[in-house]
Amino acid sequence: MKSTLAIRRWWTIMPIVFITYSLAYLDRANYGFASAAGINRDLGISQGLSSLIGALFFLGYFFFQIPGAIYAERRSVKKLVFVSLVLWGGCAALTGIVSNIASLIVIRFVLGVVEAAVMPAMLILISNWFTKSERSRANTFLILGNPVTVLWMSVVSGYLVHSFGWRHMFIAEGVPAIIWAVCWWFLVRDKPAEVTWLSQSEKDALAAALRAEQATIKPVRNYGEAFRSPAVVKLGAQYFCWSIGVYGFVLWLPSILKNSSTLGMVETGWLSALPYLAATIAMLAASWASDKLERRKIFVWPFLLLGAVAFAASYAVGSTHFWVSYALLVIAGASMYAPYGPFFAIVPELLPKNVAGGAMALINSMGALGSFVGSYVVGYLNGATGSPSASYAFMSIALIAAVILTLAVKPQPLQAPALATGMQGK
Repeated sequence: MKSTLAIRRWWTIMPIVFITYSLAYLDRANYGFASAAGINRDLGISQGLSSLIGALFFLGYFFFQIPGAIYAERRSVKKLVFVSLVLWGGCAALTGIVSNIASLIVIRFVLGVVEAAVMPAMLILISNWFTKSERSRANTFLILGNPVTVLWMSVVSGYLVHSFGWRHMFIAEGVPAIIWAVCWWFLVRDKPAEVTWLSQSEKDALAAALRAEQATIKPVRNYGEAFRSPAVVKLGAQYFCWSIGVYGFVLWLPSILKNSSTLGMVETGWLSALPYLAATIAMLAASWASDKLERRKIFVWPFLLLGAVAFAASYAVGSTHFWVSYALLVIAGASMYAPYGPFFAIVPELLPKNVAGGAMALINSMGALGSFVGSYVVGYLNGATGSPSASYAFMSIALIAAVILTLAVKPQPLQAPALATGMQGK
């Protein structure tokens, strides 16, 4: 297959995927800025309740992962994500007009529900369009929507909150998802066979390459068998622990920086952005090397170990040395984000296509549960102790557990490979 086909797929599919996940991440992460900017004071929310409300998103996200992924796998990624875009943009904008705690609780939970299937649906879309030697990079460009969004959102949200308040921030950052839903509907097709910008020979070559990959994977009869496999169980537990660190960090970083210094919201926004710039660079490097060597685990656990060490060092330094602690947080943030591309390339290489989407949804749902725990416990510890030190120790321990579980995952036995046309010139 000619390199022009690979280039055409990258430039046609990945910008759409990146923008879509960016908008999803924008509307789940900006609550941390509202918390730092006074939503608790304005609505009379206690510190403990604020932690719970911030984490409620992930509870809704947890419950609806697998049903959404099964629909995307068996029916249509395009239709599912279109409806999700409209609903999550509406929920995010409505957060800007809440007048009481009850309505905020409902909106945060529903926001998690309507965003739940987006991540596994996008991973399914990528598996329909990209081969094994491309998948880690493709996954990374998807998940780059996370740190890149938080990078610019941290700066923009800081200015919006400073100039207009948290209500206008939610409205301004929720409406773009609704507008983008229209673009998504006209731009996206579920599978290569449905597009007109590939020739029939190009479609056939891509289909043959994807079939050849499937021929080497041990068959799995149904979702139950896939969900019980040792690799999926361990990866789910690993992602639970990993997500404790990631989302404890993402949701509460603005508050940690604001409360540990005399900085204003604009300065807090700029400092909150830097870890995500470092994360973007680390993710690109890790995914490129993972695809080049076609190895996955070696680009996951060392980064998580480095993140654990950085959190532990920040705990040891204490909150009295702000800039040293901040530098360690930059390292921790970059290290936690770097392995995403290689990690999500593991499942399609272990399980066949008929169950891989559901397995990725199960693993991602365990990540959502870990995100709930991390968001709630980190927020609670920060409020209860008046210092981020205890939460740093908590996140460090969670990442160590993720390292151990990653190392415990063993490769599945392969089938005898079938003869098929490979992809050339990728």
